[in-house]
Amino acid sequence: MVTTWIDVSVSKRQLKLYNASVLLKTYPIAVGKMLTPTPTGNYIIINKEYNPGGPFGVLWMGLSKPHYGIHGTNNPSSIGKVVSHGCIRMLNDDVTELSSLVPIGTNVYIHR
Repeated sequence: MVTTWIDVSVSKRQLKLYNASVLLKTYPIAVGKMLTPTPTGNYIIINKEYNPGGPFGVLWMGLSKPHYGIHGTNNPSSIGKVVSHGCIRMLNDDVTELSSLVPIGTNVYIHR
């Protein structure tokens, strides 16, 4: 049974990793801009792809909402900003660490 879960605050631009009710880590993120907002709701991580190429940095973790994911970046200065096409963008070291801590099937709760 998966007890780790991810809480994403779009307004705070933070991703928090929990084990049940215990906060394990907090990461800075970039989120979707006004025309391409990050979707709110409950999703799960459905796949992981290392070295996906393009703007996705070192790692892509796909969400159960098609075309959306948590991924690294080739533009670290964008972290903390409202700049993506809706995905959750993290520093490459952070997304690598997060991926090692969460299995496929992890719940992701995204809210404003």
